[in-house]
Amino acid sequence: MHGATGLRAWVVQRLSAIYMAVFILLMLGLFIILPPADYTAWRELMGQTAVSVALLLFYVSLLLHAWVGVRDILIDYVQWQAVRLLLLALFGLMLVASGLWLLEVMLLARIN
Repeated sequence: MHGATGLRAWVVQRLSAIYMAVFILLMLGLFIILPPADYTAWRELMGQTAVSVALLLFYVSLLLHAWVGVRDILIDYVQWQAVRLLLLALFGLMLVASGLWLLEVMLLARIN
């Protein structure tokens, strides 16, 4: 069963990287072709449902990508299991806090 976990992590890492790369290229293209004239125009663009969902998926992909990468590094290079578990827990908490902060920012942006 350990091989399935490695395969799952590999797939998450690759799919999240592909999504993030496509999102960044599309957003760069959008900002080059149709740059927002001011903050209000930028906020309206970011407030569109499709853009908000794509941005949320970008951040979820980013958090998953970071988790898999750091988890693999810690598993490979930190030999003491207690230290590894502590570092994984701290990093996991940081990612959860970052995700909650992102949700707060996105919700406040849509309310205002």
